[in-house]
Amino acid sequence: MSGTVNISELECSGGFKFGIAELDNPASLNALSYEMLVVLHDALKHWHDDHNIVGVVIHGAGEKAFCAGGDVRAMYQVMNEARSSDQPIGTCQAMSYLTDYFTLEYQTDYLIHTYSKPVIVWGEGIVMGGGIGLYIGASHRITTPNTRLAMPEISIGLYPDVGGTWFLNHLPQGVGLFLGLTGATVNATDALALAMTEHIILPGQKETMFELLQQVNWDDVEPHQGVTELLDRLGNDAKYSHPQNELLPHLQAIQTACQYGSLPEIYDQIQAMAEPVDESEGKWLRRAKQTLREGSPITAHICYRQLTQFHYESLADCFRLELSLSVRCGELGEFYEGVKARLIEKTQQPRWLFSDIASVDQRVIDTLFTPLWADNEHPLQLLGLNGSHEGA
Repeated sequence: MSGTVNISELECSGGFKFGIAELDNPASLNALSYEMLVVLHDALKHWHDDHNIVGVVIHGAGEKAFCAGGDVRAMYQVMNEARSSDQPIGTCQAMSYLTDYFTLEYQTDYLIHTYSKPVIVWGEGIVMGGGIGLYIGASHRITTPNTRLAMPEISIGLYPDVGGTWFLNHLPQGVGLFLGLTGATVNATDALALAMTEHIILPGQKETMFELLQQVNWDDVEPHQGVTELLDRLGNDAKYSHPQNELLPHLQAIQTACQYGSLPEIYDQIQAMAEPVDESEGKWLRRAKQTLREGSPITAHICYRQLTQFHYESLADCFRLELSLSVRCGELGEFYEGVKARLIEKTQQPRWLFSDIASVDQRVIDTLFTPLWADNEHPLQLLGLNGSHEGA
């Protein structure tokens, strides 16, 4: 997959600068190739240590998407090659690629979560999967009225990774599980209510934001507070353009359906949620139910375990857990089948390993959650230790 990250620095008053990273892969909705992650990660590390850099802006080229996710097509190619190999997971070239990709992705996400300087993410259009990973940890998260956030991995047989074990567990009770099981989209107004975003700004104001950042005398202003005040002012111009809530009208029903019960019970409770009589008002919920019905039963079980058994793990421990999970998903074949059916052959009819969630062998899920590495050999073993952003 082609694509790059355009790195530049915005000159500001007083000799200070903002680091600017533009995801530039519009043909693939700015999906993240491994090479793009290398550039972004290295730039973030450099800017973190540069005293002249007061903050960072990450945005996407074009108007359709900030970032639609990771480079799952490249992952498919390496998994496809691995299917003819009998090599064990530790030596298989494909699994090595998956380990390297997810390790770097999670290091980058963690770095954003723990950055000491303001990180502004302009989340216009589609913000999904790996895009959420870059977005959700930023200190200043922007949506526009056309933003759509989602973790749709159940449709391709992966699971809500990029820290989903942590941030979905920090949403209101039941909401994270619903979003993971249904891949439901969250619009800007709902995202604001759920604290997934902090600002709704009009798309045409991106350049205005850059201009205002240049005008601030950052020598006299605390950077985080200064950025917040600037974005709040811009947000006032968009307050009459907020989209109508889609999730919030169903919040009580979502929480009732998803707070208690086994996975089969929660599945039935979601499918039984009352739909609005109005056709257009019921579209969002019907799509969520359909995605759950057609999604990977294995993914549903992974998500259920993430959201019921890992409430209190640290962010770093969640990323360590997810690295094993992601590589094992690549080995299992469910992820391969989902990408093949949805994106490669486009039959839209993946042949999941199990026909429904009731028939999933729990031993398969237990294996997926079994660590691939000893603690002292984990690629992310240093993540979060002594303030370290790195995992190797």
